[in-house]
Amino acid sequence: MLVVIIVGSPSDESIGTRIGSAAEGYGLAWDVRVASAHKTPARLLEMLKEYEEDPRPKVYVTVAGRSNALSGMVDAQVSAPVIACPPYSDKFAGGDLLSSLRVPSGVAPAVVLEPDAAALLAAKMLGLAQPELRKKVQEEQERHRQRLIDADGSSRE
Repeated sequence: MLVVIIVGSPSDESIGTRIGSAAEGYGLAWDVRVASAHKTPARLLEMLKEYEEDPRPKVYVTVAGRSNALSGMVDAQVSAPVIACPPYSDKFAGGDLLSSLRVPSGVAPAVVLEPDAAALLAAKMLGLAQPELRKKVQEEQERHRQRLIDADGSSRE
């Protein structure tokens, strides 16, 4: 199973690496690639063709700010799920996130704002057909629940 992370510029690579590291925690393989729907569309299409020929189950995660054409373009070209994880920008007071939400008909990338949550969603999607991965997700959910229960107990002492 593979999480293909495509970032729109080198400045987004650290976010891609965070997503990949979190995916690795679920035992998932991952790649971070750099391609722009606006500036390198031909290269992006070549890249997607290569990944689509790879028989492994996969989820794509896209990281692009400003005018996020990357997520919609990737989703329109692949049969696997696409998760958009646009970086927050103070420059536009978060308004650039809207380009990840309004997409053309026939295009359906999910939108998740936190890198760790993007990796979790990828694991949940791939876990639908993988009982071992589903169990890892459930164990992680239990760890989060237990942390809250422990915090509540310590706050009452």
